[in-house]
Amino acid sequence: MNASSLKEQLKREGATLVGVGDISEALSREIAHLNRGIALAVNKGLNRDSVALLKRLQRLAEAWLKGHGFRSLSIPPDSDRIHDKYIAKLYHLVSHKTTATCAGLGWIGKNGLLINKRYGSKLSWATVLTNAPLVPDAPVSESQCGECNLCVKHCPSGAFTGKQWSRGAPLKKIVHYEKCRTLKKERRLFEEKPNCGLCVTICPFSRNERMRGNVK
Repeated sequence: MNASSLKEQLKREGATLVGVGDISEALSREIAHLNRGIALAVNKGLNRDSVALLKRLQRLAEAWLKGHGFRSLSIPPDSDRIHDKYIAKLYHLVSHKTTATCAGLGWIGKNGLLINKRYGSKLSWATVLTNAPLVPDAPVSESQCGECNLCVKHCPSGAFTGKQWSRGAPLKKIVHYEKCRTLKKERRLFEEKPNCGLCVTICPFSRNERMRGNVK
C-alpha cells in the first residue's frame, strides 16, 4: 500500500519530514500487530506550538488510516508525556528514535539524539503506529557521525561514551543519562535553563541547517 498521498497531505499541513518504517522487530507482543510506524517531524523547537502541530498531524494520519479501514495508535511527542494518561504506559514499547531510523529519516548520534542529515537534531518528533500494510522506506542502519567527536569532547557532564550507533548493535552504551540528569538538576538550583542543549547546538548537522536559513 503506497503512502505517498498520506505523506503529501501531512507535509501540506506542516510536517517537515514524514517517513514509514517497518518496526516489526522492535515491537513487544502487546502491539505486534501495529508493525508500521509513521514518523512525523517538525522543524521547530519542542514547545507548545510544535506539540500542538504534531498532535494535529497525528489526528490527520489517524483519520486517513481509519478512512482506509485500518487501526492506529499515536505515541505523543516527548514533552507531552502526561503520566496520568494511559498512553504514557506505552512509551517504553516503542520510541520515536526507533520509528525514525526504521523510516530512514536519521540515525542515533554520539549525543544519543536522533540526527537527520539535513536538519541535525533540532527536529521535534511524534509517531503513529498502524496495521496498514504501507510500503516502508529504506531504514538507516549505521551512524553517519564518522570521526566527529565535538559533542563528546565538549559535553559539560561527560555523559557521552563516543561509541557509534548501529542497528546491529542497539545495546551499546552511547550516553550515561544519569550524568546528564545530574547536570540538569544542578542547573535548576541556580535557576538556569534545565536543559544544557550544547549537544544539539554543537552538532555540525544542526549548525549546517541553521546556516541554510531553514530553507526547505
